[in-house]
Amino acid sequence: MAKIYSKKQLVSSSMKPAAETISFLISYSKALSIIKINNVNFEIISN
Repeated sequence: MAKIYSKKQLVSSSMKPAAETISFLISYSKALSIIKINNVNFEIISN
């Protein structure tokens, strides 16, 4: 009755992002700064 679901591939090969996309997201997150002043959030990209 129990099935083994862990043997299935969770992400198909067409849904895997490219290396450039990963690199872009990592560099964007490193450059992003969020400053909170009086319940207002300011998002600053320092590039």
